[in-house]
Amino acid sequence: MAGEAVAGLPGGSHRGDAGEDSRPAADLAGWAADLVEPVKPKLRGWLHAAMVPASLSAGIVLICLARTPATWACAVYAVTAWLLFGTSAVYHLGTWGSLGEAVLRRLDHANIFLIIAGTCTPLAMLLSPDRQALLLWIVWTGALAGIAFRVLWVSAPRWLYTPCYVALGWAPVRYLPDFLHTGGAAVAILIVTGGLLYSAGAVVYAVQRPNPSPRWFGFHEVFHALTVAAFTVHYIAISLAVY
Repeated sequence: MAGEAVAGLPGGSHRGDAGEDSRPAADLAGWAADLVEPVKPKLRGWLHAAMVPASLSAGIVLICLARTPATWACAVYAVTAWLLFGTSAVYHLGTWGSLGEAVLRRLDHANIFLIIAGTCTPLAMLLSPDRQALLLWIVWTGALAGIAFRVLWVSAPRWLYTPCYVALGWAPVRYLPDFLHTGGAAVAILIVTGGLLYSAGAVVYAVQRPNPSPRWFGFHEVFHALTVAAFTVHYIAISLAVY
């Protein structure tokens, strides 16, 4: 976590017959380490909380303006965004106990795979109509596999599961010529820019740097800020393709 607060050592010392502390220095160091508790930055979760109403309204507008058959694809994209930001806000803003934390963490991490597949769904429908089936099969199969991985192995190390997000996110890269041809240069550039922002966020999350203000705005908040920026850029790209 981003910050740490150290409490005082336990009161009272155990003394032997000679009146001296009989516990070795290693035990004292162990006590100190056990008393170091993570402190959640004060802005943890608020960026994604602000995105809940923003993504809700933006998603409704996108669904209403989309033409059939893109309507359902935009609905899938909007729902995955609502799940991502809503679950993240609930998870990071509250204190839920060990069971609640375990459940919400699984949902939070699973939703990253969902937003990747959800973003690709309208892009495939609108910008690669001739090859959409294969692209949708790739991203949704990968998303379901990733969800199973995170749900069943929530304690997996960051260096193992973070590249999975990045790999799935860049799976549609081979379809960029289709996106460019159908949507134009602006749409293609926005799609790539959003992918780079998501990837930058994944790197920050993996290495836990930069960590500008552990008490207020730590590395996790930088990660969340990059996901908000990436989502916004991709939303604009999808909106241009729809309109």
